[in-house]
Amino acid sequence: MYVKDAMSTVVLTIGPAHTLRQAAQLMAARRIGSAVVLDSDNSGIGILTERDILNSLGAGENPDRETVHAHTTPDVVFAAPDWTLDDAADAMVRGGFRHLIVLNDHGPVGVVSVRDIIRCWSTAGLRAGAVPA
Repeated sequence: MYVKDAMSTVVLTIGPAHTLRQAAQLMAARRIGSAVVLDSDNSGIGILTERDILNSLGAGENPDRETVHAHTTPDVVFAAPDWTLDDAADAMVRGGFRHLIVLNDHGPVGVVSVRDIIRCWSTAGLRAGAVPA
């Protein structure tokens, strides 16, 4: 199976000037754990995750004053739609994160999460290369 088979194609995109509270409200309303941050003035494409919001709150920062730009995950790893789910899972394990923005030649086309991968593997019955018992 491939990333294109597992990814969510309806992606929440936000700007760097959104507050963390606004981002959290949008993410909660959609029951998702990440948002793609489009920042043409600075870093291009980034990602904000629930972990980024949690870290800010844990540090005592005000979610109504903190902007997404200040908390966007640095060094984003992107996936291609034709990556295998094994490739995506390996990248997540190496990087210590749970979401990958999926890009094609024209920009973001989806997000794949650990949950998406597990759902596909569970539906398929086993992980690629695994031998049934």
